[in-house]
Amino acid sequence: MTDKIVAVIGSGYWGKNLVRNFHGLGVLKAVCDVSASTLEEIKKAYNVSTTDKIESILNDQDIKAVVISTPAAQHYQLTKEALLSGKHVFVEKPLALTYKEGEELVQLAKETNKILFVGHILQYHPAVVRLKELINQGLIGRIQYIYSRRLSLGKIRREENILWSFAPHDISIILSLTREEPYYIDAVGNNFLHARIADVTMTNLKFPSGIGAHIFVSWLNPFKEQKLVVIGSEGMLVFDDTEPLEKKLIHYPHAINWHNGIPVPNKAKAIPIDIVDIWQEPLRAECMAFLDAIENGTTPITSGDEGLRVLKILELCQLSLEQKEQGSFKNAFNNEYRTLNVERRTLNLEPGTRFFAHPTAVIDKGCEIGAGTKIWHFTHVMPGAKIGKRCNIGQNVTIERDVVIGNRCKIQNNVSVYKGVTLEDDVFCGPSCVFTNVYNPRAFIERKHEFLPTLVKKGATIGANATIVCGVTIGRYAMIAAGAVVKKDVPDYAIVAGIPARQIGWACRCGVTLKFHNNRANCNYCGNEYILKEGRIEPLKEDGHES
Repeated sequence: MTDKIVAVIGSGYWGKNLVRNFHGLGVLKAVCDVSASTLEEIKKAYNVSTTDKIESILNDQDIKAVVISTPAAQHYQLTKEALLSGKHVFVEKPLALTYKEGEELVQLAKETNKILFVGHILQYHPAVVRLKELINQGLIGRIQYIYSRRLSLGKIRREENILWSFAPHDISIILSLTREEPYYIDAVGNNFLHARIADVTMTNLKFPSGIGAHIFVSWLNPFKEQKLVVIGSEGMLVFDDTEPLEKKLIHYPHAINWHNGIPVPNKAKAIPIDIVDIWQEPLRAECMAFLDAIENGTTPITSGDEGLRVLKILELCQLSLEQKEQGSFKNAFNNEYRTLNVERRTLNLEPGTRFFAHPTAVIDKGCEIGAGTKIWHFTHVMPGAKIGKRCNIGQNVTIERDVVIGNRCKIQNNVSVYKGVTLEDDVFCGPSCVFTNVYNPRAFIERKHEFLPTLVKKGATIGANATIVCGVTIGRYAMIAAGAVVKKDVPDYAIVAGIPARQIGWACRCGVTLKFHNNRANCNYCGNEYILKEGRIEPLKEDGHES
């Protein structure tokens, strides 16, 4: 791309670097700034048009792209005006100061078919690019922990706190490494120079996969430090941007070995990672990525959607900070977090309800979900469904309208729970087990009025790939074998298997098969005692309580 199509708005502390790079790439046409002296210096150095009026940039039809490097409080309005003027936009971090504003900008970019690019520069740093490649190749095994420190003495801002000024870069990288959103966010900060503006913050993130992360940022540090540490199950990588080129990325093949149940660190020699072959100034690489996205119509790594994900975490960190200041801290695993995590859908939840749902899950308005419940990838919960407390709902599960699920239930992957099904507390549904709600379905005959109810009582287990034909009741602590087809009621504690399912034994409350002698059985595993009467068993002592 050789046409001069780019204008930079804001050429101060960081903007001057953007001016230099876009000029070096031969695409800079104009610069806008409020400082007359700055504009004079820019004009002498680069021989480009200068102005202090935003309108002259937005109205210039030859300018196809705008780069915004102004205070963060101006990002939303300037980005919006630029998109409405038909310009592609490169906006420095953060995308905006609220999630709602960020959503609006992302939607506007899609409606105007323009590139919205967010300045998360670390994504284009050659050392980070190589670090990602090595992790994807399995060099350090599974990621377990990520720790970043971004410290310096100044530049101290008054329009935003240190969290919003420094942390977006680290949040962007951590989200890209984990490829998921955190379910827990806790941020703590301290204000020294201003009563309401944090100068130092520490953020703690926990992810569904078990990865943990910490972000420490400060502009009151006696020396500069820009370090990212990634701990894996088979080694460690350290990116330190303050080191010379040959030491910016180091591989530590350390390991933890277990001897007699005791973890023993095994330290190995550090290995510098060569990045000379791919080195270029990170900002230049970032500017080139923006131009490439414009020219080819491709989605950049730091798209508006990526900027919005970072903004979501920033807003939740800020919420955590503010709640502590007000003396009413609640960690971000709450209604506010959940509302953001499902794209700000309004949920019919009681105040204070806390549950986790993976970002790919679809939670419809009007459902009820109990505290501590976890809902995983690509699961759909429909209106009117009721899910109790501390349940675990696996991947690719469908829970239809008006289904009732009790507390502490576990529903494994690929299960559909149809209308008419009720699961009492502590029910286990194995992978790909099937519930039906019509006995003789036809695609061309409407039979919703013929739905038959199915009840699975407390503590029952349904094995993998079992089929539960509608209209039956499965008794308390019953055990349905894998692959069984259940067409009639199952007594309490019964073990059934086969097609169609038939009873083959009795199970203790703990799940162990019972052996009866003289109509009595003692469980060798948990000590429960039972008696057999008229083809059914009754507990004499269960979980240490006499019946």
